[in-house]
Amino acid sequence: MRSLKLRKISEDFIWRIAVFVAIAGILVSPAFAQKNKKDQSKQPDAQPSGVQVTDDEAIDRQISQMLAAWQSGDAEGMHAFYADDVLVVSGVAEPPVSGWPAYLRAYQGQRARTQSVRIERSNTFRKIDGNSAWATYQWDLTGVMDGKATNAQGHTTLVFEKRNGKWLIVLNHTSLVP
Repeated sequence: MRSLKLRKISEDFIWRIAVFVAIAGILVSPAFAQKNKKDQSKQPDAQPSGVQVTDDEAIDRQISQMLAAWQSGDAEGMHAFYADDVLVVSGVAEPPVSGWPAYLRAYQGQRARTQSVRIERSNTFRKIDGNSAWATYQWDLTGVMDGKATNAQGHTTLVFEKRNGKWLIVLNHTSLVP
């Protein structure tokens, strides 16, 4: 009976973390954005300030800025980095979320249950091929969900497409590491 109760508590904790990470999707803090120049593209991407940066730098900046918006609860700011036809695959056994409106609903529902989220990104790799690119990284998350402290680790892979001169996330696949 005791092991059944412990198993139930353990399953509930794992489910809580998995849901938290699943909806969060791509997680990272700009303070921990890693600069990895191994697959740097030579194509510049114009920034509003007029400063030219490589596509590799632009993608890394996109990840950091989008996740800063995620952490602050700025859904509209976050949308600037996602394609309207984005597909999001979470770290739990649930169907993929298709399209920005569906992802926005899931994000807002999850955001209402979370506080004090901190994510550290590491081991980031990016690859660019023409108007397509991907970035993959590991992350460590700490925060509060449903009033309880939460810790989790995982991997996220983002697929980008350059549309009208701007890199947009078209696929976000997050995996929770048990």
